[in-house]
Amino acid sequence: MENHPAPGPSRPSVLPIDDRALFINRELSWLEFNEAVLTEAADGRVPLLERLKFLSIAQTNLEEFFMVRVGGLQEQVLEGVRNAPADGMTAEEQLSAISKRVMKMETRISSIFSQQIAPLFEENGVALRRPEDLSKEEQRRLRAYFQDHIFPILTPLALDPGHPFPHIPNKRLNLIISLVGEDDAAPAFAILQVPAVLPRLIPVDGDGEKATFVLLGDLVADNVHELFRGFRTCEAWPFRVIRNYDLSIDEEEAEDLLETIGEEVRRRDRGRAVALEVSSRCAPEAVSMLQSALDVRSEFVFDIDAPLAVQELLGLAEPLKDREELSDPPHTPQPSPAFSGEDPFETIRNGDVLLHHPYESFEPVVELLERAANDPDVLAIKQTLYRTSGDSPIVKALIRAAENGKQVAALVEIKARFDEENNIQWAQHLERSGVHVVYGLVGLKTHCKVMLIVRKEGHRLRRYVHLGTGNYNPKTATLYTDLSLFTARDDFGRDATSLFNLLTSCTPPTEWHELVIAPLGLHETTLGLIEREAAFARAGKPARIIAKMNSLQDPDVIRALYRASQAGVKVDLIVRGLCCLRPGLEGVSDNIRVVSVVDRFLEHHRIYFFEAGGRRLVYGASADWMSRNFHRRVEAMFPIVDEKIRRRVIEEVLENALLDTAKARELQSDGTYVRMRSEDDEETSLRRSQSLLVKLAKRAVKEAKERERAERPFIVRPIRHRPTKENPAAQVAIETGPEETS
Repeated sequence: MENHPAPGPSRPSVLPIDDRALFINRELSWLEFNEAVLTEAADGRVPLLERLKFLSIAQTNLEEFFMVRVGGLQEQVLEGVRNAPADGMTAEEQLSAISKRVMKMETRISSIFSQQIAPLFEENGVALRRPEDLSKEEQRRLRAYFQDHIFPILTPLALDPGHPFPHIPNKRLNLIISLVGEDDAAPAFAILQVPAVLPRLIPVDGDGEKATFVLLGDLVADNVHELFRGFRTCEAWPFRVIRNYDLSIDEEEAEDLLETIGEEVRRRDRGRAVALEVSSRCAPEAVSMLQSALDVRSEFVFDIDAPLAVQELLGLAEPLKDREELSDPPHTPQPSPAFSGEDPFETIRNGDVLLHHPYESFEPVVELLERAANDPDVLAIKQTLYRTSGDSPIVKALIRAAENGKQVAALVEIKARFDEENNIQWAQHLERSGVHVVYGLVGLKTHCKVMLIVRKEGHRLRRYVHLGTGNYNPKTATLYTDLSLFTARDDFGRDATSLFNLLTSCTPPTEWHELVIAPLGLHETTLGLIEREAAFARAGKPARIIAKMNSLQDPDVIRALYRASQAGVKVDLIVRGLCCLRPGLEGVSDNIRVVSVVDRFLEHHRIYFFEAGGRRLVYGASADWMSRNFHRRVEAMFPIVDEKIRRRVIEEVLENALLDTAKARELQSDGTYVRMRSEDDEETSLRRSQSLLVKLAKRAVKEAKERERAERPFIVRPIRHRPTKENPAAQVAIETGPEETS
């Protein structure tokens, strides 16, 4: 059992450790991360279809940033909240800085699509056209398509004293229409929602070798006069509204949390408009009218040169999906050699097992649960669910287990942002099937990833535990990098039982043996581990920290890392997303290096390494080093006890990422990132950590098969030769060799 330390004493710093200049603003740091995603879209060495994917991710990320972060800051301004983060920027200052940064980012997104990606698609036989650029025959066919398939669906909304400005749903594509009559009076306006039930890309069935498409919005705009006859001119331009989409719930007052959240989810589509995207071709008076009607701050009105919502244009890749050179090599997660036997329970009893996703398949997690659901010796299954897939085999297995009479409990986090509706449906489905469903603790999100299986074996009960850094989602397990740990160690089983009792009865245990739980000590333990490394360094003992996570924001942890750096601890941080720590500050963070890896798989695992004077401690966790994870979520950090697995995590995951020269970027003290590679570097000279891990997983499977062949028994079998003229009395010959056995 690991002794988790309490925070140690701090040393005086060269600069005040709480100086606001020592912290990067969270929102601006996140925008720098999204810029890194955008850089992949602009990189000519990245295959074309992957570039479109990265552009889509960057745009989607930006929308969610506005729906949550910008929406929250605007609410702070409206409500007069004056609390400032560690960097000292007020909400108004942050909004001003964000607007300038996002304006440049939106311009870059448009430029990358229009000037780089769209021309490359054209070169490869896929064209995106405006209706007016098509041949007369193609235009005729599109008008017929409009009349038959689109016109009956449309609902034009005039704007006048009898028709007030309508509600514009979040992220939906609309047209603002300017109407001028014969009297040349000031233009009237109308709104037309582009039907979301129709595909965004309309194929043009013309002659030639190119697969040609027009945008649904452009086709509607080109025929909008059909809905507004009697006007001399009729022009239309696309626009979209981004709304504050965060939930505001008083859990203390909610009598039924499931019903309350369901009502909030339905209501939030009417949240305050925080940003407006309009076509750069839109008339200024139309933009002004929209801004006023929607009450959007002027600095968050964005003129877009490219098609709006580029993430909805992934269909352009469909005609090219068989062109292997235009995508990354296809990846299939490898089967884990550890689970090659028929009985997963025996495998886990024989020793801890670690899986590294997506390089190794997530299937053993699903198969273990499915096996448990049908195993008559399994008495109970308990599981946390934060996010899962649409057709989840995890949920199906839990339902089957309950139907088979087992004690099944599921913690479904219905406050998981953007997954609230899905999780409400899962919760109701599980409850109807007899699963005992709970929704966590009041005021906290349950973010830990834990599965507990209780099995009767002989005269005792044995507990099997799965702990993960990622969600129980088989689909994202093929896209996100995460760790899965399986163990049957008694201390882990006791702690998992205590954790589920805490979640279902609000009763904490008197002690934890191996797990470190937030908000019941994870913050204090993390600070203690960092401070202990500083103490080791001051005592001349080996001291080093390597921490891999999605985000680093907690001011207390950052100050502790600064103190560790000043004490001489070498600190390597692998932070994929936002990072509020400034590395490389003289006298403060000289010994701290921060890198970010952005590649085809989303770097998602949380792993924390401490040299500990030579003991080399490694922890996996569900939690990033953020204040919300320490104080407002139920999280679990777990030690990697097995020495072989611990060494694998250090070498395969942590050190490999630190050596990446192909997809890594290093954070500078001013908050910007510098790529490790230069424009002149040859691909063959670069080290790409994710590609190496793909090869390692394949090699492990190959070596396991070779060992299996080498261990097969040799058998002796008689081979009878037929008599020949030269040897009429041929006898039985003996041949030996390896053979498959049943």
